[in-house]
This record gives sequence, structure tokens and C-alpha cells, in this order.
Amino acid sequence: MVALLLGCATAGGFLLDHHVSLTSQAMVYVLAVVVASYNLRWQQSVACAVGAVTAFNFFFVPPRWTFEVDSQEHLIALFTMLVLALVISHLAAKLRRETETAKLNFQRASQLQELASKLSVVATPEEVVRLGQDALKVAFEGPCVLALRRAGDDLDLPETLSSNDADGMRCCMREMAVLGPGTGRWPGLNAWFLPLGDKPNVRGAVSIQPALASDTAGREHAQALCALLGQALQRLRLTDTIQAAQNEAQRQQLQSTYLAAISHDLRTPLAAVMGAASSLQLQRDKLSIEEQDRLLGSIVSEASYLCTITENTLQLVRLANADQEIKRDWESMEEIVGAVLARIRHRDPSRRIKSRVPGGLPLIKADPVLLAQLISNLLDNALKYSNEAIELMVSVNDHELQVTVKDRGKEIPQEKYASIFEPYTRDDLSGQRGAGLGLALCRAIAAAHGGTLTLRRRSGGGNSFTFAMPLDAEQPESAQP
Repeated sequence: MVALLLGCATAGGFLLDHHVSLTSQAMVYVLAVVVASYNLRWQQSVACAVGAVTAFNFFFVPPRWTFEVDSQEHLIALFTMLVLALVISHLAAKLRRETETAKLNFQRASQLQELASKLSVVATPEEVVRLGQDALKVAFEGPCVLALRRAGDDLDLPETLSSNDADGMRCCMREMAVLGPGTGRWPGLNAWFLPLGDKPNVRGAVSIQPALASDTAGREHAQALCALLGQALQRLRLTDTIQAAQNEAQRQQLQSTYLAAISHDLRTPLAAVMGAASSLQLQRDKLSIEEQDRLLGSIVSEASYLCTITENTLQLVRLANADQEIKRDWESMEEIVGAVLARIRHRDPSRRIKSRVPGGLPLIKADPVLLAQLISNLLDNALKYSNEAIELMVSVNDHELQVTVKDRGKEIPQEKYASIFEPYTRDDLSGQRGAGLGLALCRAIAAAHGGTLTLRRRSGGGNSFTFAMPLDAEQPESAQP
């Protein structure tokens, strides 16, 4: 490359030989030195500068075709040209180095920004490891090793890792400090060893090669990468801890709810049953047939209420237990709705419930008992809080099966749309009694099936509850036409 530039400069000088002065011919060589300085290493650019002065002297400075100089003026010009060429070479090389450094810093900053963006949405430590390994592979020549801490406080190291590197990674995690060249710790090693995380939350360690003591910027970039990875791992750990605490708090709340149901909502109907039964046992002969029928009806009514509260509470506690999964099988929503309507007819003597269930609905994978309880609770609420017709509709929309119960009762205020589904929360506007567990159980059943239960206001007054659950793309062979 140096010979090519000098050859081109010499050819240009001969083309201009009879048209320009000796100074202008010298500028052609200076141009060659500038090009070499910006595109070649500093050793080559210095060689080009010296070669340019030598070639200019040999080919153009009188006497030509010799290295002699017959004039002091020409000698000063050659010396000045040499100094100028070396200065230009030095400045151009420095500019090139600064340009490369700025470009490298920009690339590293972009990599950190991109990695931070990707780490903000990861959900597992395995994803963090994968992103970290990809980032290290891009930033450094390698080999680079990233290992997480296992349950026994040791690192999950690859078997091919050398014993020195393994010891370095364990030591940096134990001392929670960067080790290797330029750090003042273990300078004789050929790699940097960096912990993932800060004291006392070190989640792993990283080994990076090659490592140079003079590469301060590279070491700082490695530390920045490890800081991002450590923060992501710590965020996942905190998320798991918070989730576990929330689950435990929910479990405790449900246990308290169950105890509250036994101590309060079960006590009143039990007292009524005991009172009616005692009257029948001790004073049957003194009571008329009508009074006996009234007491027996009271016993049946209170016992039915007790069964409903007990079943709702037990199901709510069971669904809240994260260790238990519901038993799901292929079921027909038409059959589930039909069974619910058959059981609820005695509570709807005026036939206010109007159902619309199309034929040929796809099968769903569900627990039929739980879904029947969900629909039954929604219909019971509608019957309890509304005196007009009630609509029960089943439809399929956007790969979802939807069951909607609409009533014309008094509208539930929008600010209570969230709290109405909490246990022991009621919006009793009719004087009807209840424990406030029905809607809480309905939403728990919907969530257990991967679905949702939503409430919205009806135009013209009333409320609309919609249960939606996803449909399986693959239907059983018996359901296919």
C-alpha cells in the first residue's frame, strides 16, 4: 500500500513536471502521506513520510536521479517536508484512533441500551443467561463463560472449564470483586472475572478473555454488562419473593374468610334451624299443622342456605390452593347449562330466565361441576336482585366461548366493579341476605379455567356478567363432523 501511494505520487509529479513548480510537486507527496496516515498503521504512515521525502529528492530535486542536494534552499525544503509529513502522519493517526474509540464507545453504549431493553421483559433466569452470553460474545473475542449460582452456593460451571478459570470465578463471587489484569487482584491471570450483582446479592460470575491490563474501557464495559445482568437476576428473584408473599397472604386471607364464614354467616342459620327443630321436638302437640309446616319450611330454607355458603367457601379455598389443579375433561356447554336450568327451575316458578343456547357448540375442556356452580351463582344473583326477565346467552366469539347473564336489577356503580368480586363484598340493594362469596367464587372458577369474568352496565338499566374462556384449537375426534 505504501509503495502504491508513493508510485502514484511519483507518476503525478512527472505528469506535472513541466507545468508546476517544485513546491507544487512536493504537495503531491504530502497528499500521499495524508492518505497513508489516515488509512494505515502509524509505522506504515511514518515509512510513507520518509519514503515520500526520499522519492521527491531522488526524482525531482536537482541534481535529479541522485540523493545529492546542490542547494541549501532545497535541503531546507526537504527537511521541512519531512517534518511536515511526520506531523501530518501523527495527527492523522491520532484522529483515526479517536474516531475508532468514539465508534467503539457508541457501539458499546448501544449494546448496553439494547441489552437493558431486552432484560426488562425476561421472565426466567435462563433467558438472562442466554442474553448475557450473546452480549459477551458480541463485545469480546472470547472465550467468555457465564455461570449462575446453584442452590448449594456453588456455580453451575461447564465441565470443559479449566481449574484456574473455575477458581477465579468462584473467588470473584466469594470476594464480590473484579479480578484479573488491571484490577490489582490476581494480575497474572489471562482473563477478567466479574461477579453478577452486588453485595449481598451475587447471583453468579463471568469469565472474559482476552483481558489486557491497559484495556480500561473494555473492563468497564464488561462491568456494565455484568451489572445489568445482575440487576435482572435480582429483579426476577424479588418478583418470585413478592409472588410467594402474595400467594401466602391470599391463602391466609382465604383461611380467615373461611373462619369468618363459620363464626358469622353459619351461626345465624344454625340458630334458626336449632330453634325450629327444638320447637317441633318439644311443642309439636301444641302446634297447628300450618305452624309445623312453617317451621319445617324454615329448616329446609336455612339448611339450603347453609349448603350454599359451605359449598362456595370450600370451593373458593380449594381453588386458591396453588398446589391443586382442577380436573378438566371434554364437556358440552349445552349439557352444563341444561343441568343448571333444570336444578334452578324450582327457584324460578315464574320462568323469568330466558336462555339462548345455539346448537353445535364446540366442546370445552373444563370441570363441569365448577362451571355449573359459576352459572348457577350468576343466575341466583340475578333472581335475587332483579324482578324482571333474565337473559342467559351462550355464544362463540374470536376463539372464545362466552356465557352471559343479563338482568334488569339496579345498576352496580362502576367504582365497585373491582371490589364486587372480592370475598365478603356485597352490593345488596334489595335487602336480600348473602355472604358475599358467590361472585368471588365465580371469578376464581373463571381464572382456574384460563378465562375471565367481567361486569358491565346494560343500556336501559341493569347489569351484564360475561364469563369467557378460550377454546382449544384441537377438538376430540368424537366432536369432529
